[in-house]
Amino acid sequence: MVATRRIFFLLTVSLFSLAVAAQPKWNQAYQSYIEQYRDIAIREMLTYNIPASITLAQGLLESGAGRSELTRKGNNHFGIKCHGWTGRKTYHDDDEAGECFRAYDNALQSFEDHSKFLSQSRRYQSLFSLPRTDYRGWARGLKAAGYATNPRYAESLIQIIELYKLYQYDTATSYDRFTARHSSVDKPAQVNGTLHSIYRYNDNYYLRARRGDTYKLIGKEVQISYRKIARYNERSSKDQLREGEIVYLKKKRTRADRQFKGHPHIVKAGESMYDIAQMYGIRLKSLYKKNRLTPDYQIRPGDKLRVY
Repeated sequence: MVATRRIFFLLTVSLFSLAVAAQPKWNQAYQSYIEQYRDIAIREMLTYNIPASITLAQGLLESGAGRSELTRKGNNHFGIKCHGWTGRKTYHDDDEAGECFRAYDNALQSFEDHSKFLSQSRRYQSLFSLPRTDYRGWARGLKAAGYATNPRYAESLIQIIELYKLYQYDTATSYDRFTARHSSVDKPAQVNGTLHSIYRYNDNYYLRARRGDTYKLIGKEVQISYRKIARYNERSSKDQLREGEIVYLKKKRTRADRQFKGHPHIVKAGESMYDIAQMYGIRLKSLYKKNRLTPDYQIRPGDKLRVY
């Protein structure tokens, strides 16, 4: 009887230890990934009705917080294979050797394709009848529909969502976290080598430069050509970046967000035409054209400029 009780005790302790070991632990790399991509996940949620928590958890799990070989070589954050894909491809050992996976120019394309992949496939249509806040239902539904072969896939997503409180983003009603002027509500720059946070504004993505940043360093981090990033911001790739400066990651639009229709910008002391163009996420050439100004015109405080 004593021996039986001892065996039972040891089994209980072993099972408890295994259960504790199976619980995920907080990881700074995961937190940095969340801070970098949460606004994009919210944007995708509001566009495609996929919970931001699910998008982030899948990205974290499938890409190893952006550190997997598939992600580093092909910017594929969600492990989506080539089925029906006509774009760039990369090859990686998965269930079988040398399987074909979709490859992207940057992470932003991967997030957008993930949303389209789920929303346009009949396999996942039943998930879109679930509330956006039902992340458990989404996680289990993805596993049931065959998104992954790992038998613990749903539980892994749920654990990540709950550990990092990703469910808080599922109730967001706006993806523009900041005002048009990216004012004092903007988040302070991160330090200690963590990734930049990426935000969405005027149908574009941007980050804020830190002290010592260059276009080359930013390009390496976000995996977009630094020369392209400089062109998107109408600058030379050799230009120095000021701390806090807005850096767009896509080509800017020709006009500001629709909310500024009929609302001109009032020039303040110290502002330049370039500053204003960056503020509203529009091209400098377009700003001059809208206001019938030549590039040699010197704006003055109090001037009214059309931005839409």
